[in-house]
Formats: sequence, C-alpha cells, structure tokens
Amino acid sequence: MKRTNLVLDANLLKETVQATGKKTYSEAVSEAMREYVRKRKFARIFELQGSGAWSGDLDEMRASKPKRKR
Repeated sequence: MKRTNLVLDANLLKETVQATGKKTYSEAVSEAMREYVRKRKFARIFELQGSGAWSGDLDEMRASKPKRKR
C-alpha cells in the first residue's frame, strides 16, 4: 500500500462511497480506481480490433475446446 495525501472533490468522494458501498474513503477510492483500470483495459480490446494482433480460426479453436460439465 502507498500512503498519500490527495485533494478530492468532497461531493464526488461522497458519491463514490455511496456508489461503491464501501465503509471508508480509502476502500471507496481503491474500488473506483480498480473499476476505472478494468474498464480502460477492456476498452483497449476494441482498439486492437482489425489490427492483426491476433490471427487464427476462432471456429477451429472453439471446436477443439473440451465441453464443460454443468
């Protein structure tokens, strides 16, 4: 953990605590940061679309995948 001092918008901090359901400011801010990073990483997938970063046959890959037991 890194300890730091931040100047934050009080109303936004209150909303963040309410939206996350966390009990402390630190927990709420950490949760909000994790969610932000997760969404940014997910958005990166769309930037790679059509870039040639992956090549293969998705149907073939799916056919060779063993079926899951439910």
